[in-house]
Amino acid sequence: MENVQIKENERIDDLQIKDYRIIQKTDGFCFGIDAVLLSDYARVKKKSKGIDLCSGTGIIPILMEGKYPLAYVEGLEYQEEFSKMAERSVKMNGQEEKVHIVQGDVRNIKTDYERESFDWVTCNPPYMTGEHGLTNPDYAKAIARHEITCSLEDVVQAAKWLLKTGGHFYMVHRPFRLAEIIYTLKQHKLEPKRMRLVHPYVDKEPNMVLIDAAKGGKQRITVEPPLIVYNKDGSYTDEIYQIYGEMKN
Repeated sequence: MENVQIKENERIDDLQIKDYRIIQKTDGFCFGIDAVLLSDYARVKKKSKGIDLCSGTGIIPILMEGKYPLAYVEGLEYQEEFSKMAERSVKMNGQEEKVHIVQGDVRNIKTDYERESFDWVTCNPPYMTGEHGLTNPDYAKAIARHEITCSLEDVVQAAKWLLKTGGHFYMVHRPFRLAEIIYTLKQHKLEPKRMRLVHPYVDKEPNMVLIDAAKGGKQRITVEPPLIVYNKDGSYTDEIYQIYGEMKN
């Protein structure tokens, strides 16, 4: 682990995998369970090359490199402050050889990247449009949560451009936009192959959906058993403990 500069209003969090840590804002957007679940949901091959769009703190590239024997993973983040912070996290973990963070715009993918240059793409995009809820007055948080700098269409178009034929796009999103998500994926020849709904409690409606789509794939989707996050007493379920890599006391 390398020593890196920690700025005011920043903290270091333990990721409980390979002693990896991540730098986050104490008063800004932080990664959530959705990013952790997405990194677990992705099925990537050894020595594969991937990219994470809307990468934020860099949590998904850092976790993907920690979990899988990858050749290379890149994180593309729009906000300079977050991309620089993610770079410091990568350096702190000694991951520079396999993890690279880039500041860039998903809407400029076709000019910034070669076509079909990645085996897989992940994305934990902004969930809300302007019609959904109040926009956070904190601009950094607003960008992370609302489609201000990129839309679902932008993300899917970018994934199609970046993926090799047969490559997979893994995304976590909100179930209330599921019809739109599937329609948009199919419009861009990204065929949904797996889907899993995530419920906070067994008797509550789902608040996340995990999607696996293949570029040029055949029409057939597997709807997997629901993932329940919490037991009735508020503790994590065994499967969530397993995903986090923790041992239950």
